[in-house]
Amino acid sequence: MIQRLSAAQVEEYRDRGFLIVDEPVFSPGKFSAFKERFELHLEIWEEVTGEPVEKIDRAHFVDPRLLDWLLDDAVLDLVEPLIGSDIALFASSCLNKLDNVGKRIPWHEDGSYWKPLAENRIEVATVWLAIDPSTPDNGCMRVIPGSHLVRDREHEKVSDLDEVLLSETVREDLFDESSAVDCVLEPNHCSLHDAYLIHGSSATKGKARRCGYQMRYMPTTVKSSHCGAQQVYLARG
Repeated sequence: MIQRLSAAQVEEYRDRGFLIVDEPVFSPGKFSAFKERFELHLEIWEEVTGEPVEKIDRAHFVDPRLLDWLLDDAVLDLVEPLIGSDIALFASSCLNKLDNVGKRIPWHEDGSYWKPLAENRIEVATVWLAIDPSTPDNGCMRVIPGSHLVRDREHEKVSDLDEVLLSETVREDLFDESSAVDCVLEPNHCSLHDAYLIHGSSATKGKARRCGYQMRYMPTTVKSSHCGAQQVYLARG
């Protein structure tokens, strides 16, 4: 393992529940190849799967070529200091805000969506790789620092389902939105966040595209419930 995170960065992640990594994740050539693959998925996803292109979920199940990036040491070296050396690839997904549509992502904890997938407590670190520049203007991810320290908050159905990319949100009386921080990223840079960090993002309303790839990893101590044919890969260890 190459030590990509300092002790101070690991401590920041544990204290705040997220970390912005202000350096390229992949080499220029490797990122360029990934972006080319991603653009192909944007082009054909809806035609092939029948699902909206704004939400591309678990594409590596049908396109194993994506494992070239998901299992790359450059990514696993970011994750290992956070969850240990025995690493499983849990999932990958994209919540895409396109030039013509960029829906809001409500405040939520990822772990609350995933509880049926594990027999014990879900523990996941997500690497959020920016494909486009990610800024407040085009709906970058926003996080509530430290919110991961209180887990399994109650979620409720959103009232404006047609305007959002997820169907449930944390009850608004359970957190302080005024403490939110913007995760501003350049392409090929990333943020890392805990499964229980409250996060969301604003709608773009036709502004610049904002696409990112979410690569999700868990320690192998998490036990699968075999719910929904979730495929889990041993990534390291």
